[in-house]
Amino acid sequence: MKRLLTILALSAVCVGAWAKGYTLTSPDGHISLSVQTGKTFTYSVMRDGIPLLDPSPLGLTLADGTVWGPGSKFNKAVRRSVDAACEAPVFKRSTVRDHFNELTLKAKGFDVVFRAYDDGIAWRFVPAKPISVKSDETSFVFPEDWNAFIPYVNQHTKTLEDQFFSSQETHYTVNTISEWNKERIAFPPMTVCAAEGIKLCITESDLLDYPGMYFYNGDGDKKLETRYARVPATYAAEDGDTFQRLITSRKDVIAENTVALPWRVVIVAKEDKELTQSDFVWRLATPSAVSDLSWLKPGKVAWDWWNGWNLYGVDFEAGINTQTYKYYIDFASAKGIEYIVMDEGWAKNTVLNMKETRPEIDLPELVRYGKERGVGIVLWTIARLFDDQMEELCAQYSAMGIKGWKIDFMDHDDQKMVQFYKRAAETSARYHMFVDFHGAYKPTGLYRTYPNVLNFEGVYGLENMKWGAPLDQVAYDCTIPFTRLVAGPADYTQGAMRNARKDNYRSVGDEPMSQGTRCHQLAEYVIFDAPLSMLCDSPSNYLREPECTAWIAAIPTTWDETVALDGKIGEYVVMARRKGATWYVGAITNWEARDLELDLSFLPAGTKVQIVADGVNAHRAARDYKMYEKVLDGQPVKIHLAPGGGWALSCEISEP
Repeated sequence: MKRLLTILALSAVCVGAWAKGYTLTSPDGHISLSVQTGKTFTYSVMRDGIPLLDPSPLGLTLADGTVWGPGSKFNKAVRRSVDAACEAPVFKRSTVRDHFNELTLKAKGFDVVFRAYDDGIAWRFVPAKPISVKSDETSFVFPEDWNAFIPYVNQHTKTLEDQFFSSQETHYTVNTISEWNKERIAFPPMTVCAAEGIKLCITESDLLDYPGMYFYNGDGDKKLETRYARVPATYAAEDGDTFQRLITSRKDVIAENTVALPWRVVIVAKEDKELTQSDFVWRLATPSAVSDLSWLKPGKVAWDWWNGWNLYGVDFEAGINTQTYKYYIDFASAKGIEYIVMDEGWAKNTVLNMKETRPEIDLPELVRYGKERGVGIVLWTIARLFDDQMEELCAQYSAMGIKGWKIDFMDHDDQKMVQFYKRAAETSARYHMFVDFHGAYKPTGLYRTYPNVLNFEGVYGLENMKWGAPLDQVAYDCTIPFTRLVAGPADYTQGAMRNARKDNYRSVGDEPMSQGTRCHQLAEYVIFDAPLSMLCDSPSNYLREPECTAWIAAIPTTWDETVALDGKIGEYVVMARRKGATWYVGAITNWEARDLELDLSFLPAGTKVQIVADGVNAHRAARDYKMYEKVLDGQPVKIHLAPGGGWALSCEISEP
């Protein structure tokens, strides 16, 4: 017994010798990150002494049973500080400041890197050689039972694992962490309403070779655990009818042979509006792997599918045919719109053969016709087929003159699908083609690593107004700038010319409408990031609305500067953007009418501005708007937003 006690005592001394705490503070000193090593491996976060995350476990269990984090002996701690300016050619600002303090803890076979920024913290595991991961114990322990805007997976299945089949399109449920639905997982970004009005937006960045992160709370406490899809092992035999590649079995690991684990991100905002201008995810992503971007041209695109190819006032039958697409090209050319997209239906067989077009489509003629008129063509495809024929399709259609891909129906973010995203981006870039990922998970920084990736869906966009029971879309519009859009651009596809009040909206598949006012739609072009920004409605409808169409056509899709002006999650948002010497300001509200005073002192007194605002009867007829000019006098600008309304301003100044 004496010998056993001696051994236990020596063990305690040894453990005490390598258990240690570390503290890392943000450059401005407001945010502090504490890390505790030893038998446990935890991190905690405070802002100005306010606890935001209590000690939260971190760790990995490898396929061979090795555990990283808890019980690991860290033999060295390395600190550094960085303050750099990074060029961002296709983004919400042209230059991004990357300013952080960093702590790297070194152990045998791996490092753990922690960073503290003025607006949040991040960490990642860095293996010394490829590893296979059985489980990831990342978690978030909150000091209080706070409310959260939770994007549950919109997939009602018997098991949690089945929910990993998801396109991450859903509205938000607002409740406390302890009230979590134990039958559901949720995906990032998720925004938590912390103490003193602080908001925490939790997500991930630099996801290149690892499954996407999901949240789960099965215990009804204040702790969120994470869940991950396991690596697919087998797929269903293809029968020619499925858009997705369906997984029939999975391996016993979540990642295999990887050295690229993502950053875990906790963005900290003292005010709600700070989230709307965040570039946190972009900062942490791997810098551009594409050396020459001279060929890349973001812009706007006329979309066919949402409006059902519905044209009127023409002397041919509209549909998926050459005449219809020439009409779309003529419309785009006349209005200065850079692209049209040819969505589902142009190919001979959607799931089997995209190397040939259907008989009604003369694609080489459309490319020639568009080139003469300065309009490029984007082709829709499904991920399953594109993955099988990626090199051949890119070679064939880039040689023809096609400018980019809209790749759809991924609906997974397991490791193999994440690898597909990177492979599709890299291959398309080699052929000077850009990519819009539809049916996609949320962005995680790939748009920095491959700037030819212009858009991601992963959003409950306007396409959902075509079907189903009506949900509160205008409240959703006022939520995503503080949640989903924090991660990156979204293929939301705004621009509806048929607009509805809350009480007269209905879903219509062939002639769809939007919820909220006309100006709500126009202002979304300012507020929603989308380097490839779609005009969802019919060219025939736009031609009947020349003022609104001209306003949309003129707006940039990438920016030199983005400034958050005001906002409250789920209620309203006001943002300003600059491209060169031109400023835009946009505001939208939920179904509550709202009067605001905007501080536009960054615009010189005497500046002439063009304003588009809800009309006096927009609460009755949602399409009612007015467009007028005004000279700023240096005083705050008073605006009125109708229920579900919007407001926007544009102007040029002499010195940007």
